[in-house]
Amino acid sequence: MVYSKNFTERDFLNLPKTIRSRITKAINERLTTDPIKFGKPLRGRLKGYRRIRVSDYRIIYTVNIAKHKVFVATAGHRDTIYEKAT
Repeated sequence: MVYSKNFTERDFLNLPKTIRSRITKAINERLTTDPIKFGKPLRGRLKGYRRIRVSDYRIIYTVNIAKHKVFVATAGHRDTIYEKAT
């Protein structure tokens, strides 16, 4: 199953350059192949979202299985990403 993705460009450009390439690789390898398998569901106020880890960074996303789409809500350092996502 092929998934398309959206990404907020502003959040992406605020990340360190070395992390940007790792996040791009994670999106291309994990989210476009099987976002449910690779992601962990979030709880509480972020219920309905999932996350994948890339070192100390997280990618927060939702999956629309019917439309075969992944929407990446945000990406950032684990210390601040959950506050930013709400």
